Amino acid sequence: MSDLSDAPTLPPALSGERIEIDSTAGRLSFYVAGHTEGASTGADRTPLLLLHSINASASAYEVRPLFEHYGQQRPVYAPDLPGFGLSDRSDRPYLPRLMTDAVHAMVTEIQRLHGDAPIDIVGVSLSCEYAARAAQEAPQCFRSVGLVSPTGFNRGAPFMGAPGSTRGIAWLRRFFFNPRWSDGLYRWLTKRSVIRFFLKKTWGSAQIDEGLLDYDVLTTRQPGAKFAPYWFVSAYLFSADITRVYRSLAGPVWMVHGVRGDFIDYRHKAAYAELPNWTFDVMSTGALPYFERREEFVALYDAFLSRQ
Repeated sequence: MSDLSDAPTLPPALSGERIEIDSTAGRLSFYVAGHTEGASTGADRTPLLLLHSINASASAYEVRPLFEHYGQQRPVYAPDLPGFGLSDRSDRPYLPRLMTDAVHAMVTEIQRLHGDAPIDIVGVSLSCEYAARAAQEAPQCFRSVGLVSPTGFNRGAPFMGAPGSTRGIAWLRRFFFNPRWSDGLYRWLTKRSVIRFFLKKTWGSAQIDEGLLDYDVLTTRQPGAKFAPYWFVSAYLFSADITRVYRSLAGPVWMVHGVRGDFIDYRHKAAYAELPNWTFDVMSTGALPYFERREEFVALYDAFLSRQ
């Protein structure tokens, strides 16, 4: 069977208030901080939307350092994207359209609470593609787009496919969803030792965040946990037109990445250097730089925002 009968209770990933809404992308769970009277007042009260990456064990925990920092200064929102964390994990196609619709739903909810002024958004790894597509489709809603270790700049780019197309591999999806081994394979792929292995590749170091590892293990034990990851590893959540999307962004774009681990191939970044609205930074970290050097990361991001 596809659900795990002995699934442990999944605690909140973040310390802020957790809210659920129904949307076109299904039930969305998200965390919010910094919007109450008790939050300290900063110079910039523009809401910030943080999107975690996509992988076999993803959740809002992946943006925890940024959520904790900016939650002391400004309204901050961090959803579990569809198929992950405490959001809807039902058996359905997981495609860039679904993820982008979830971003639009979050923006609608944020603007319902804070007014129609544009917000800042920061994506991590593959979720950068959904942040960019949402900003392309509704540019008036976004003051800036932050891309942390984004996909779409590595070998194989440029990706100039038909609008809305994906890089999905049908035979691979059929393999992962084969009922003869689908559940067992997912359990193996999400063993604690295997998750640690992939986090070490993300960090480019053995010095990973142990709290993230603990939460990753828990979230992969939830009913429906395999569905979105299997669409991910079958490449259906990657956009075949993402180069077109990135290059179409008219507002300020900040791109930052590290130099360690498996996610350091940004050979096609140079193709964006002539675009005046793009700003680039590089940190001597792995793919989640704010876990390793939070103060340096936020200083770079704040400097980018201050110039807008």
